[in-house]
Amino acid sequence: MRSRRNRIILHVDMDSFFSAIEQRENPELRGKPVVVGADPKGGKGRGVVSTASYEARRYGVRSAMPISQAYKLCPHCVFLPVRHELYWRVSRRIMQILRSYAVKFQQVSVDEAYLDVTGIAKSYAEAAKLAKRIKAEIYEKEKLTCSIGIGPNKLVAKIASDHRKPDGLTVVEPQEVERFLSPLPVRKIPGIGPRSEEVLKELGITTIGELANCDVQRLIPAFGRWAHRLIMLARGIDDREVRERSKVKSIGRERTFEHDLGEEEALKSALEEIAEGVHRDLEEEGFLFKTLTLKVRFADFETHTHARTLSSYHGDLDTIKEVAEALLSSFLRGRKVRLLGIRLSKLKKRQAVTLEDFM
Repeated sequence: MRSRRNRIILHVDMDSFFSAIEQRENPELRGKPVVVGADPKGGKGRGVVSTASYEARRYGVRSAMPISQAYKLCPHCVFLPVRHELYWRVSRRIMQILRSYAVKFQQVSVDEAYLDVTGIAKSYAEAAKLAKRIKAEIYEKEKLTCSIGIGPNKLVAKIASDHRKPDGLTVVEPQEVERFLSPLPVRKIPGIGPRSEEVLKELGITTIGELANCDVQRLIPAFGRWAHRLIMLARGIDDREVRERSKVKSIGRERTFEHDLGEEEALKSALEEIAEGVHRDLEEEGFLFKTLTLKVRFADFETHTHARTLSSYHGDLDTIKEVAEALLSSFLRGRKVRLLGIRLSKLKKRQAVTLEDFM
């Protein structure tokens, strides 16, 4: 079995994916602040931002932000509706490119994936050359840029991919992990949001290095069992494998919000977007489902799941939305939410329709 200490992992993250595609499709939008999401309706619209171009981000616009707030920050932004089918067509082509470069491949969202290139690249220098070829091929074929992080595990690679956005390439070799992570703010660790950052700040911890050197007993009252995992991540330790999808037992998506959401309309809009993504995955895999599980993580990291099993199999988007919203309503009691997720299980393959069905 290959030692995990010798792995070379790439994390590829497309730059401002939805808005970048819109700017590619309409060259007149290049260089302009573009927001993809709900209709702002003159600052009175409901829903959230799906993606903001880098030009829009200069005005403080961020993903998952209420669209009304985005409008107040940048009323002259170009606001566009989400075109999921277009984005997923582009995503599928990009993922095919990425898969061709990897020993193991794991797509984690519409615009990001992990590649285990151990063995293909004999060194980090070779991995960097490989990453440059990946970036060049994606740009040549799709006219889109991506940022790539290279590290000894998934955690380091992911943090590295965000280090020099857009169109960045950051290499962190094993002996450089501590030096790379230590000065970064704790928010750079995936899973640490505004509330956790505030709790850590109250404990005098603002950087990853300070967290790595913290006594776990100081963290347990606030973070419980997650305290041990937090310190391991701060030390750059992550044994998760890049996993190819094997037999599909469930299909799911979840989203951690950049800012905790409390407004009911914003939560429902975000849930609807997750439902649409799960439905696309269900369609692509050719499954029907019977059980839907909703996952809710509150600002204080308290996490709950609630499942509903239907009397028959379904595959339509309306059912996913209806069940998910009904489950969400049981959680909404004014508390702020940092993560929502939907998982479909008890799957069965759709029956293909043949000519014999009409005879």
